[in-house]
Amino acid sequence: MRYPSWLRVHLAAVRALLVLTVVLGLVYPLAVYAAGRLPGLESRADGSLVTIGGRTVGSELIGQSFTGPDGRPLRQYFQSRPSSGEYDPAASGASNLGPENVVDTLPDPKAGVEGVQSLLTQVCARSKAVGELNGVSGARPFCTRGGLGAVLAVFGSRAADGTVPHPTRVVSLNEEAGVVKAPFVASYKGVRVELARPGEDYAKGLVVPVRGDAPAEPAVPPDAVTASGSGLDPDISPAYAAIQVKRVAQARGIAPAQVERLIRRQGRALGFMGEPAVNVLKLNLALDRAYPVRQG
Repeated sequence: MRYPSWLRVHLAAVRALLVLTVVLGLVYPLAVYAAGRLPGLESRADGSLVTIGGRTVGSELIGQSFTGPDGRPLRQYFQSRPSSGEYDPAASGASNLGPENVVDTLPDPKAGVEGVQSLLTQVCARSKAVGELNGVSGARPFCTRGGLGAVLAVFGSRAADGTVPHPTRVVSLNEEAGVVKAPFVASYKGVRVELARPGEDYAKGLVVPVRGDAPAEPAVPPDAVTASGSGLDPDISPAYAAIQVKRVAQARGIAPAQVERLIRRQGRALGFMGEPAVNVLKLNLALDRAYPVRQG
């Protein structure tokens, strides 16, 4: 019996739907699940979870904080790189702030305005904190000694190239009067620098970041002050690990060389792929196994 053409088309569509439903909705998912149960792949399929004494302590693929109840970094542990989502997988993502984000929004309680740090100030504050924690210089170009972005608003007539050759007023945009005692630089082109005041409009001023005298290559490496794109990077660079060695060794009462040996056990993926990296969770667990912290 020959069916009408319109019916044949619909029957063909129904057959295709049934076949694709079975293949893609049943066979393929079961095949993927079965592959994930193969020896050696089961842990990765479950999220590379790390279990100690029957308790899950984290994942090799997701960064986490190593802080105490007060939120301060625990000195006996290596610290991860910053996270814009507080290491929450559900809040994975970047801050969406770019290199031009250098001016803070100062808090103004009278106007109901909350303070918002610029990307530059976030980097400067982190660099200062990491330096103090690990006993190295936290100095960084375009940062004040207090850990704020070193940025001026320069007022006056502008030249053809957009500069202000003869300023009439200069304000340190990220240093708030009443919070900071004095601006990071006393004068700019012969004009006294003022501290910023909440609620004042400095939009007409030329924004001028000031490099300062910090070294071109700071002691605190970039991954110590910037979050990854996902905010969940579990690894740090060998350079960031290196500046933490002395602190961790002192907290555990061991020699720095003993800590460095554990760091050297990590490296590139499969021994040759990508840049060298140090997995913070695995390193801290190795430290606890080999050199547990002495109580009391």
